[in-house]
Amino acid sequence: QVQLVESGGGSVQAGGSLTLSCAASGSIFSFNSMEWYRQAPGKQRELVARITLGGSTLYLDSVKGRFTISRDNAKKTVWMQMNSLKLEDTAVYYCQMTDRIFREYWGQGTQVIVSP
Repeated sequence: QVQLVESGGGSVQAGGSLTLSCAASGSIFSFNSMEWYRQAPGKQRELVARITLGGSTLYLDSVKGRFTISRDNAKKTVWMQMNSLKLEDTAVYYCQMTDRIFREYWGQGTQVIVSP
């Protein structure tokens, strides 16, 4: 059974930084894509960043230049460095990993609150 455990959320003032991490455990060799999603109150979940097995990245337009996604395949871990945080970044952040046969695994979510 594969489990994803997230950490690193919290409260920060606007302009501050946080780093989220998500580590996978269980009997799985590797993942294709690793992604971060977020869901703000009253809004749909949206893809924030994606990193492929080969290291290609994709970002939501509103976070480009502020967020950086990275991964360590051996550790089965993905991070997201979030800088220059804005009020609108407040949300619950979820990591997702997709394995070689396209099964999706989700973390439990970690809250990020950005205050003025």
